[in-house]
Amino acid sequence: MSNDKPKGKLAIYWAASCGGCEISILAIDEKILDVAAAFDIVMFPCGADGKVRDIERMADGSIDLCLFNGGIRTSEQEYMAQLMRRKSKVLVAFGSCACDGCIPGLANMNDRKQVFDTVYKEGSSTTPVNPQDVRPQAETNVPEGTLHLPIFYDTLKTLDQTVEVDYYLPGCPPEAENIWKALVAVLEGKLPPKGSVIGVNTTVCDECKRKRGEKKIKKFYRTWQIIPDEETCLLEQGLLCCGIATRAGCGALCPKVNSPCIGCHGANDGVTDFGARLMSGIASVIDSNDPDEIDRIISEGIPDPVGTLYRFTLAKSQLRRKKKVASG
Repeated sequence: MSNDKPKGKLAIYWAASCGGCEISILAIDEKILDVAAAFDIVMFPCGADGKVRDIERMADGSIDLCLFNGGIRTSEQEYMAQLMRRKSKVLVAFGSCACDGCIPGLANMNDRKQVFDTVYKEGSSTTPVNPQDVRPQAETNVPEGTLHLPIFYDTLKTLDQTVEVDYYLPGCPPEAENIWKALVAVLEGKLPPKGSVIGVNTTVCDECKRKRGEKKIKKFYRTWQIIPDEETCLLEQGLLCCGIATRAGCGALCPKVNSPCIGCHGANDGVTDFGARLMSGIASVIDSNDPDEIDRIISEGIPDPVGTLYRFTLAKSQLRRKKKVASG
């Protein structure tokens, strides 16, 4: 990176996610010194104290790059997405949670009440300290005044379901090489077309060095049920490897350590529903024409279809919660 230009401004924000994406930035190792030389970091909740009011006072478009990780689950996160969009020249959906909803998005199988029932109802881990089943409220009056909490929404949304996104950097978390590419592209003004995914448009299978033959599956195994050999395609050994439908860019790291791809990079360009694409691929390798046998193979080997097929992409998928019918 050249130091001839004045420093840019970099913001990193953390919404509904585990925070691993923020830590992953440190995986660029000594290049983090180049980042410090090229950018003034104006927001980085995981690494430094920062005040929202300072961002609010900045001129619109004054932040050169914002890496926004996490989905949008609360009113506070929605506000921050809108604020960072307004203040940033380039807004990147950083990591699977921002791109596709990821693990938090699986909660979209339930509504707000069901989520809170799981956490607060009798018999939960909170019961001993919350016997009155007190639930979070947006406003609570106390002697000192009114306390406010963010509103917890029924549905978790991806970043681009909330604001316009310029680029996508998938992964759980993104790989250091791709993070570095994004930073260099911004600094050198060599950005791909708007809306692009920073990475490659091929599948994990293409990056995987395992030997592949004809796939005929009579049984799917859970990862703890077998120890696969280290050379043969994991799917051919009966492990549900999502590499057949997952965007590459990770170097097939999971198969390298004898573990199946779980789909964290999401779909390739042109695929509107990752789970449907993966489902189609799985259906093509099941070695049976008997409906009962097919049902057995699936039910025994894939006991949680949504959690398996849409583990990282449910919030971005074509699946939606059914609408409530008005009574009367």
